[in-house]
Amino acid sequence: MSKFIKGTIILLLAGLVTRILGFINRIMIARLLGEEGVGLYMMAFPTLILVITITQLGLPVAISKHVAEAQARGDHGKIKKILVVSLATTISMSIVFTPAIILLAPYLSQTLFTDDRILYPLLAITPIIPIVAVSSVLRGYFQGKQNMKPAAISQVLEQLIRITLIAVLTRAFLPYGIEYAAAAAMVASVIGELFSLGYLLTAFKLKKKFPLRKNFFQFIQSGKATFNDLMGIALPTTGSRLIGSISWFFEPIVVAHSLALAGVITVAATKQYGALTGYALPLLMLPSFITFSLSTALVPAISEAYSQNNSALIERRLQQSLRISLLTGGLSVIFLYILADPLMLLLYGSSSGAVFIKIMAPFFIFYYYQGPLQATLQALNLARAAMINSLIGNIIKTAVIFMLASQPAFGINGVALGMIVGLVLITMLHFATVLKTISFTFHVMEYVKTFIVIGVSGWLGHMLWSVFDPSVFLAGKVVVTATFMGVTYLTIALFFGLVKKDELARIPWIGGPLSKIVFR
Repeated sequence: MSKFIKGTIILLLAGLVTRILGFINRIMIARLLGEEGVGLYMMAFPTLILVITITQLGLPVAISKHVAEAQARGDHGKIKKILVVSLATTISMSIVFTPAIILLAPYLSQTLFTDDRILYPLLAITPIIPIVAVSSVLRGYFQGKQNMKPAAISQVLEQLIRITLIAVLTRAFLPYGIEYAAAAAMVASVIGELFSLGYLLTAFKLKKKFPLRKNFFQFIQSGKATFNDLMGIALPTTGSRLIGSISWFFEPIVVAHSLALAGVITVAATKQYGALTGYALPLLMLPSFITFSLSTALVPAISEAYSQNNSALIERRLQQSLRISLLTGGLSVIFLYILADPLMLLLYGSSSGAVFIKIMAPFFIFYYYQGPLQATLQALNLARAAMINSLIGNIIKTAVIFMLASQPAFGINGVALGMIVGLVLITMLHFATVLKTISFTFHVMEYVKTFIVIGVSGWLGHMLWSVFDPSVFLAGKVVVTATFMGVTYLTIALFFGLVKKDELARIPWIGGPLSKIVFR
């Protein structure tokens, strides 16, 4: 089994566990804090992501790429220099930005977000910045060596610690006010990330082939060329992520002011934004662990093939990743669209976010498709093109949000529509860039077959759901309908040849026996 396939499977399993745990985390927050508390949490979170993006400078992707290339040459001295320079850079940046956020927090909460209660979650989450700065470098190192286990285990550990602490801390601080409970949820995230870093450091010490601290400062002084090499990938990658992070940072600000123009008061706007970003979006993004895992494994795999001028392998890896992303994304779309209302009731005890899922789910297949495309652009030294695509998409998204959300006829639905416009546009631009760059065969019939599978499975699932008696146990109806749609989807996909025998066989535990039954 190749390192790419093995690494992808490890990341898929860890991603599945992490996303499920993360989703449990979101459910707990939603049930404990309600829409208003989730709104406070989600309005503060983009600020953190923006600062982390600046602090990391896009280095995780650059580290992964350059470590993979140095590993292929057996150059351990180069790997050490990459690590030393990266750690020095990210730690220095975190020393600057951590106190800056603490000082700016009162202004951000009172003026930009128009809700001074956001101050407490902002202050509570700030200590996570230096922790993530170091852990991201270590994750990039392990990914570059195509050893996905440490990063995968650390993510699972972080989520387990976070869930445990959220259950304790949020309940403990809830009597003092919703803003203190939201801050307690942020503290749980900080402690969870700290445990994750501890595991990564332990794994690194056990597996490293060189003493990192020896001549550390000499390596920094002689690391100018390495720094320039890293920045050649990191800065365009940062530009792409920074654009997304800045857009996300301004999103709650634009939403708050747009809804105010539409006549929505601050508390109601916070609740509506909480229902969209805290209830609907986590459910829509839950299946993306598959494309995220593929994308993470794809960067070093394609970088290695690119350094060897193996264009056939580059196309094969990309075709495989895109087909899996489209198939899994299509199944997710029909699940979420058909079962939006009952899923919301079961998970959150409220159906207030279901309308957003109905609006966004059909278009989210573009989101699942986007990850492998962006990873390919980064691996092919086209991070600058990805950055420009992201800039165009996010500018238009923000403009659409402001234009629609400020109209009483659209309100918060305008925010959902703006998000859709942005993700569809960025995906299409990434795809066009890939088509212009590499030899790529567009298999039209595979896409036609996939959309037939999606349409037929969704229609049959809708018909089944509509015949159920309303008095039947809700969870039972959801399980039966989801199982029926899943089996139908897989059966038709196998009939059309969209799932290959070797791919089915690689699924852990059940793949081997299932492939023997299906492909007799």
